[in-house]
Amino acid sequence: MNHSTFMLTFLLLFASTNISCEQPSQQESNNNRYLLVTKVVDGDTFWAANGTKKGLKIRLIGVDAPESRKTFNKEVSYYGKEAKAYLSKILSGKKVKLVYDIDTLDQYGRTLAYVYLENGTFVNAALVKNGYAMVMTVPPNVKFAAMFVNLQQEARENNRGLWKVEK
Repeated sequence: MNHSTFMLTFLLLFASTNISCEQPSQQESNNNRYLLVTKVVDGDTFWAANGTKKGLKIRLIGVDAPESRKTFNKEVSYYGKEAKAYLSKILSGKKVKLVYDIDTLDQYGRTLAYVYLENGTFVNAALVKNGYAMVMTVPPNVKFAAMFVNLQQEARENNRGLWKVEK
């Protein structure tokens, strides 16, 4: 079974949960303060000011944007630069709220979070809905997996972003 088939199978197992796209209540949020975005790395990773000298590197949970730059053994991917430009457009100079799932750090030490703008926009969902990222669910962080799968299907059916079919 290849990686894509495995991930799709796993996602379908979790697709039975009914999850709202609304901003979480104060009880659901692990952090009710907003952090200023200082730099966008690529379509699914950015830095925010958290009061430390270095800041906080944040990786969006549940999504995987195409690579926008060549790093280590990864090449620039189709639609990578567009994904970074989109995330830059919606995050640069803005404040965001981070909401955590089960695991709060990935293997690289990045903070894993669902991200909301002050106006309530759910950034992770917006990336998938508009075709700038694909679903990538890594257990145990599966809170919005079903929603992301539905948004990706909608983006594909409507030829949005990286799903655009040239005719």
